[in-house]
Formats: sequence, structure tokens, C-alpha cells
Amino acid sequence: MTALFTPQLPERDAGEITPGATHLPDLPPLEQQKWIADRFHEWVRGPVPLRAATVRGHQMSVRTVCLGWHWQPYQYTRKATDVNGAHVLPFPDWMIRLGRYALQTTGHDSATIGSYTPDTALVNHYDAKARLGLHQDKDEESRAPVVSLSIGDTCTFRFGNTEGRGKPYTDLLLASGDLFVFGGPARLAYHGVTKVRRDTAPRGAASAAAGSTSRCA
Repeated sequence: MTALFTPQLPERDAGEITPGATHLPDLPPLEQQKWIADRFHEWVRGPVPLRAATVRGHQMSVRTVCLGWHWQPYQYTRKATDVNGAHVLPFPDWMIRLGRYALQTTGHDSATIGSYTPDTALVNHYDAKARLGLHQDKDEESRAPVVSLSIGDTCTFRFGNTEGRGKPYTDLLLASGDLFVFGGPARLAYHGVTKVRRDTAPRGAASAAAGSTSRCA
């Protein structure tokens, strides 16, 4: 009966959104999504808890736990000096394999894939009211591609241009199990989350949207 009351998503086709940015729907199977959701519940137990960063005096509605390196505006540190001073958890090897798989699937050359060794994950948790304003990922020293994996409720993801927060931009649905890769000419494109669609997560994956983003700091 549950499926009768679950909002149905329109078809989402894999493909290039703009040069350098590609959407890959429905890749990890549901069992793997559930396993990743379980890992998230372990990560938020610490040593650095889930927290909402403060940017320019305003607390974000998105809460984040970091792996490998800790992000705080506008830098990366090994210790969460803006939270409790603890070392962040190590970056897991399976995320490196996931990142390389995403690059392979999006047609990157073998040299780029072989050298891709992300060392940082920002695992963002969105409740129904959370939003992520349009921003650039430019605090990293590396300009290697960013790989984003969505687990949980579907969100409306806005992917824009490199010049500013205005048009042109594309709004697309990112559902549980979707990968989104952006690099090359799209590496510094503005992007954000404008809406979370409640009660769209597959059973067992999560009750709210969570995005795990792997990158090289």
C-alpha cells in the first residue's frame, strides 16, 4: 500500500546538462543506498557531529558532516576548529572507487580516471525546509571534478553558469541513487538546492535528502 501514496517522479534521462556536467540517474542499487545511509548515521555520531555552518553571519539550513578534511568558510582544515576541535573521520576508500566509476561512466579519459584521488567529502543533510543557495565550489586547491551522490528524498537541484547566480541555469530532479559529476568548463559553475520533496525517499534509504560530495581539497 505504501507505493500508492509515494509521489511518482517523472522519467530522468542520463546525459550532459552543460559541457563538463553530467547527470547519472539510478546508479547504486537500493541495497547499496541503504548501506550508505547506515554509514551516514555512523558518521554523525562523531568525533565531529553534524553541524550547520555559519556563512557571513547567517547559519545555513543545511547541516554537514565532513570526511577527510573539514570544510568551514572559507577553508579546509584537519580539525573542526569551528565546532569542537576534533579530527574529522578519514575519507573512505569506497568513495574513491565511486568517484572513479563516475568519471569512467561520464567518458573521462583513463589518465584522468587513474589519477583521480578525492580526499574530502561534504555529506550534507537536508530536512524538508533546508535549502542551499547558489554558490561555487572554489575553496579547494584542486580543480578536479566534483562527484555528488544523492541518498534519500528527491530534491530540485539548480545548476547554473560560471559567471554569476542568474540565468542561464537548469533545474533538475536528483533522486535517491543519482550521481552528478561536474568538472572542466563547468567546475566552477554556481549550483544549489531550491527544494526538497518530502516522502519521496525509497524505503530504508533515508527520511530526508542527503548529498555526499567527493572532491580533492
